[in-house]
Amino acid sequence: MRVTSFAIITAGTLLMVWVMQKTGAPLKTTVTPFGILNLELASSESQVLAILNTWDADKVDAAKLNTALDFIFLVFYSLFLFTACNTIAQRFTGFVRQTGIALAYGALAAGMLDVVENIGMLVSLYGNTSDWISIITCLAAVIKWVLALAALAFVLIMAIPYWMSKNNGPQHHRHP
Repeated sequence: MRVTSFAIITAGTLLMVWVMQKTGAPLKTTVTPFGILNLELASSESQVLAILNTWDADKVDAAKLNTALDFIFLVFYSLFLFTACNTIAQRFTGFVRQTGIALAYGALAAGMLDVVENIGMLVSLYGNTSDWISIITCLAAVIKWVLALAALAFVLIMAIPYWMSKNNGPQHHRHP
């Protein structure tokens, strides 16, 4: 991928992190200290209703806006993680390369799961709650977070070896 495209994806990701923090800030309460994350991980209708019952109409509207904006954010972060993992993976061989490629596609899957999660949350935010919607939303959120955080960890762990090897070509590592 061209450096310019990656710079745009990175800038978009960072901008959307800021936007998501700003629009999600009102959702942090004593009952929901993690804001929208508490709704993402609510695994039953009673948990969802407990959250919704503590939020006034303005907070529910803020949650709807934050969730709608997440459809933009998920495009940026999943493409950022995909590109970063794949770019790093191409610099190496063997296990590191295979892991990076798998995590790159995992990042795209995280984005798709985020779509499912967002739809589930919007359904609940518009008053259509059920255990099934809560379970599907929560399951999609948990798997999304595992995939996205694994990809991010790979990028952070491999960033220095990547930059160190940038002028040396692919790195060959022997594994016992």
